[in-house]
Amino acid sequence: MASQTAVKVHVVLGRVEGILNPKRLLDLTEARLSHFVATMRKEGVAETTMKGYLAHLKAALNWAVSQRLLVVCPNFPRLQRAKRSSGTPMKGRPITAEEFDRMLAVVSAVVGDVRAAEWRFYLRGLWTSGLRLEESLDLWWDKPEKIYPLFPTDGQPLFQIPGELEKGHTDRLLPMAPEFALLLEAIPETERIGPVFPLNGRQGCYGHHQVSKIVSQIGKAAGVLVSTHPITGKQKFASAHDLRRAFGERWAIQVMPAVLKELMRHESIDTTMRFYVGTNAQRTNDAIWAAYRQGQQRLSGDSSDISSDMPPKGQSKPAPSGSHSALANKASNKSRPGVTRTHDQGIMSPLL
Repeated sequence: MASQTAVKVHVVLGRVEGILNPKRLLDLTEARLSHFVATMRKEGVAETTMKGYLAHLKAALNWAVSQRLLVVCPNFPRLQRAKRSSGTPMKGRPITAEEFDRMLAVVSAVVGDVRAAEWRFYLRGLWTSGLRLEESLDLWWDKPEKIYPLFPTDGQPLFQIPGELEKGHTDRLLPMAPEFALLLEAIPETERIGPVFPLNGRQGCYGHHQVSKIVSQIGKAAGVLVSTHPITGKQKFASAHDLRRAFGERWAIQVMPAVLKELMRHESIDTTMRFYVGTNAQRTNDAIWAAYRQGQQRLSGDSSDISSDMPPKGQSKPAPSGSHSALANKASNKSRPGVTRTHDQGIMSPLL
């Protein structure tokens, strides 16, 4: 298994032992599994999270059957369908530029003055790159077997990502956001050695979980609340992934979905469409109105606000003197009974 998958399975089996405390595999009956789900539901665990737990557990028990440790895999309880809004199903949300500035301002209070500069640089890296937390810690200046920034002389900067370190498990060259490229290019070439983000503590280089915890502490110290659980009321503050979400939302209004997919390093464009394209109704509405205003200005040659084109409530706006409707009204007043004028052809035609 991938290392992160192995960690998830370890967590799932730990929850099973903590709640059910089975002595043998045969103790994992359908009734006990239903109790497992009911207990997690009381704890406020999301239906989607429970679905993932049961999938890992079922895979483990099916393996046990294949190894003849079990005769048959027990029936698993059917979960409620998780309700989703028409918008984004993200656990957090994209943070704003003002909230990001607040996070930068409290870094010293969380990590101390000595380490503050490297942590601010790391936060700016997450903000401008859209890298996942694990990817950011696997980004090295001088190790092509890791995630590696390329600065070709005849092209734009790229990420070289080996399949072992990439969520899609495929060796890929992927685009780098210009703002992140500029951040990296500001580092002198003599200092481009080792990891791009060397986050060290008293006992050496920090691991993924330690970095994630510290970023969340910074988000909490800055008061950047991103979600509140509807049942338990548990509050979630800005995390490393919320910086990635902010990156995706900023670029979603600047590039086409296919380009955003590559920029976010999604395996499937379905993920891009589901999380980042068309999920913010107000942002989409603003883009629609901006496009409408530009179209009106091109047609009229006037840069005035389109609100001037709207008549007062309850009144119809008088037509311009040179418009087709004005000509029609003028001609209809002069027409003889029984005939009407065909203005676009300039002929008389009888009424039928």
